[in-house]
Amino acid sequence: QVQLVESGGGLVQPGGSLRLSCAASRSIFSMAWYRQAPGKQRELVAGITADGGTNYADFVKGRFTISRDNAKNTVYLQMNSLKPEDTAVYYCYARDGYAYWGQGTQVTVSS
Repeated sequence: QVQLVESGGGLVQPGGSLRLSCAASRSIFSMAWYRQAPGKQRELVAGITADGGTNYADFVKGRFTISRDNAKNTVYLQMNSLKPEDTAVYYCYARDGYAYWGQGTQVTVSS
């Protein structure tokens, strides 16, 4: 079993930045961030493996950066140049044969 605790969401103006954090209760190889906007399906934002391999959704390439600190079992999502359409609940995800989800953190981009 893995517990995931997210932090860092909030309200930001368009063009602003936020950094999300997700701390896992133990080491786990594959971690990712998903998001879900009202009325839409949950979608992958970015993923990262323990050896540093990353993948990004096209809609965040060049704006978001995923990283991790393996010593702290923590994954980060640096979000720059935020747009109103980035508004969503952002979920941390981890997988090691089982899938684990965090509780979600709200990100609102609005002036």
